[in-house]
Amino acid sequence: MATSRKKQLKIVSMIGLLFMVWGIQLFAQDTLPAVTVISYNYKYLKSINDTNAAQPVKMLQKHSANYDIKSSEFYEEEYDEYIISFNIPKGEILATYDKEGRIIRTAERFKNVGLPPSVREAVSKKYPEWSITKDFYLVNYYTDSKNPTKKIYKLLLENGSKRLRIKTNEKGEFIE
Repeated sequence: MATSRKKQLKIVSMIGLLFMVWGIQLFAQDTLPAVTVISYNYKYLKSINDTNAAQPVKMLQKHSANYDIKSSEFYEEEYDEYIISFNIPKGEILATYDKEGRIIRTAERFKNVGLPPSVREAVSKKYPEWSITKDFYLVNYYTDSKNPTKKIYKLLLENGSKRLRIKTNEKGEFIE
């Protein structure tokens, strides 16, 4: 019985030692210094934010917002504005930055990237016999404007041999 008691004590001691070592490691972790993130283009990101936008659109918009003009090979302190073009197969963004790296304005054009549900539903309700064969998503951003962002979907509809071009905003409201 004495040997089994010794084994139990050894096991309990080992478990206690493991918990003690684990606890020391848990509390001995280094504290990292605070990190400050500065986003010069938060106004742009907030203005163009659309949860229903297609993934390629969101990706290219984030890329242009995160672009660091100051580390660019084109950067020279004497210029006030820089125009940079971002391209993917489904679209492009032409962005103008100030010398601090803030986006001043953009002209964005995407082709056949997928429509948000509000646009698809509005079109199918107003034009039930028609099918959407092409779509263009256009975004214009102007930082100094009261309404800084303008978003338009240009659609080509077909019904047999008939063709129709229409425009809507991102909410599916038709633009004449």
